[in-house]
Amino acid sequence: MPKQKPSKPHTYPSDLTDAQWKLLSPLFEASDAEPARKHPVRSVLNAIFYVNRTGCQWAYLPPDFPPWKAVYNQFSRWQKNGTWDRVHDTLRDRTRTAVGRNVQPTAAVIDAQSTKTTEKGGLVAMMLVRRSKDENGTSS
Repeated sequence: MPKQKPSKPHTYPSDLTDAQWKLLSPLFEASDAEPARKHPVRSVLNAIFYVNRTGCQWAYLPPDFPPWKAVYNQFSRWQKNGTWDRVHDTLRDRTRTAVGRNVQPTAAVIDAQSTKTTEKGGLVAMMLVRRSKDENGTSS
């Protein structure tokens, strides 16, 4: 019987391209405070992006990825140690530079719809009080 070639690992549309990996890999270098990694960072990132893109639950990750608990735990560590913030800032800065803008914005917009009103009592504080009128048309 002829030897079979090892099958190529399955790829998903959400997987990092080589160019994307080259850009992001320095941001995910292990620190001394972090436990030793058992799974390749690129595989973990591909799993995180798969969950993000498909909306599946962590436990429903396909078997091509590292175990879901390992992926989730690493995602959580990166969230807590600020890695995702650094990724966001790096990508934002690169995008702004690529379109010819200053890295730091010179203006900002504040959306009044995102202001919480619950501290003032929500709708109750914003509604007018209506008083009932008696038969003579005077307020009580």
